[in-house]
Amino acid sequence: MLGTQRSFDDLGAPLHTVPFCILDLETTGGSPHDCRITEVGAVRYEGGELTGTFHTLVDPGVPIPPSITILTGITHAMVIDAPPIDEVLPALLEFIGDAVIVGHNVRFDLAFLNAAAARLGYARLPNRSSDTAALARRLVADEVRNFRLQTLAAHLRSPHTPTHRALDDARATAHVFFELLGRAGAIGATYLEDLMRLPTARGAPHYAKLGLTDGLPRLPGVYLFRDRTGEVIYIGKAKNLRSRVRSYFYGDRRRRVAQMLRDLTAIEHRVCATELEASVAELRLIHAHRPRYNRRSRPPRSTHWLRLTAEAFPRLSVVRSQAPRALAHLGPFRRRSHAEQVMHALWDAVPIRRCTGTKGGEAACRFSQLGVAMCPCDGSLDPGAYREVVDTLVTGMTEDPALLLGPLVARMRSLAEQSRFEEAADVRDRYRSLARTLETRRVWQALTAAGIVWAEDDEGASVIVDRGMLAAAWSRPDPPPLLPTVSATEQPAPTPPSTAAAEEMWLIWRWLERPGVTIVDSSAPLRLPARPVSVITTLAS
Repeated sequence: MLGTQRSFDDLGAPLHTVPFCILDLETTGGSPHDCRITEVGAVRYEGGELTGTFHTLVDPGVPIPPSITILTGITHAMVIDAPPIDEVLPALLEFIGDAVIVGHNVRFDLAFLNAAAARLGYARLPNRSSDTAALARRLVADEVRNFRLQTLAAHLRSPHTPTHRALDDARATAHVFFELLGRAGAIGATYLEDLMRLPTARGAPHYAKLGLTDGLPRLPGVYLFRDRTGEVIYIGKAKNLRSRVRSYFYGDRRRRVAQMLRDLTAIEHRVCATELEASVAELRLIHAHRPRYNRRSRPPRSTHWLRLTAEAFPRLSVVRSQAPRALAHLGPFRRRSHAEQVMHALWDAVPIRRCTGTKGGEAACRFSQLGVAMCPCDGSLDPGAYREVVDTLVTGMTEDPALLLGPLVARMRSLAEQSRFEEAADVRDRYRSLARTLETRRVWQALTAAGIVWAEDDEGASVIVDRGMLAAAWSRPDPPPLLPTVSATEQPAPTPPSTAAAEEMWLIWRWLERPGVTIVDSSAPLRLPARPVSVITTLAS
């Protein structure tokens, strides 16, 4: 059985510490299924020093075609007394060990080795591999006319001339490989992960900025890209800061990434104790800096709420702030259109007033005439009857979502039964927006009512949540920080005070809902209302 390949610290080993085995095979033809190995040559390096040489002819057990003899000089007479592959392969595998296998067009050599291993009952070679032909295409494409081994060896002044014999070609390949490593190091590729990804890395000159990532640790956290003026242009989070940031230089062909790398001049990072802390830190930093390349997650320039006014005949209104005297609020919303969609959902659910007219004997508005709303504009509306509508709306917002969602479900299904599917889909979309908005309000109130919450997961990550916001995070065996105290006089807003607060709340809530997370302590019970918000995903639900 083959040994398990070492991880090299998740590809994070510096190249000068990685063992390399440079090998070359001669064969009876080009197909690993129908042809066989006739010669093996390999050299092994550790720390850049030659530590071993492996060379043997191999009896292929089949005739060697004349064309192959002309190319390699290997005749049937030369291999008739050579060991067969079943004797050579175990010794070769032991020689290779856990080294990274290097070859010129290395896939050809690995295909023959894996085919031989399969015939002999071995598993496929688990070693990582590097191809000098692919590296040359990346690093010296503008210096050579082609990427044949003979051309590269001559261009890079190898003391060994390729001769289509295994050991000579392996030695020439080794020289080419280490010359290419030197060029790769000059542009910042100094770790094994860089070598593995270099053949597919972006060809743009921004790859030379890879050295900016040298100080990044392999830990969870957030990273900040800055331009030459010091402005933060992008913020992201990662489980592994080093791997994530370096991935931007490896084959990401999005135009915005190329633009971002062109502007990049410095990288900062902040290590976080847990993934949740990294997510929250990313969110807060994006809202603080508004980086131009964080388009999707940038905070809105204005925030909207849906307010139930405290007038004699309350109505729904889209506003940009919360008022303490209002009967209720929903939100916050990133866009006014989102708030208006929820307002239309509530209009569909209850006949709440839609017009802005006041009691005064005017003609009834069109909403009242159509019977879709109870409006006081003509002076005939009974305050008591209207109060029942308002009470239903407030109860649906705060206690029983079914009072508001149920009528939407009934309307949706009625339209679907009439084959008015486009209208039913519109109602479904309003339903989803309203359900999400009601759940946001309920989760916010549950977290703020709980005060200080201490939770931990089964992987050792612990957090302190202070009225819906992350206050601290740490991982075992680190000791917990001092817990904040709850102010008896401070009353949280009934809805999140900003889109940033709402987004952070959802990050925390999803983490708390994960399997394996337990509540260690809280200053008050953490619980949602008994009646849940159900979400319909299809018209058939």
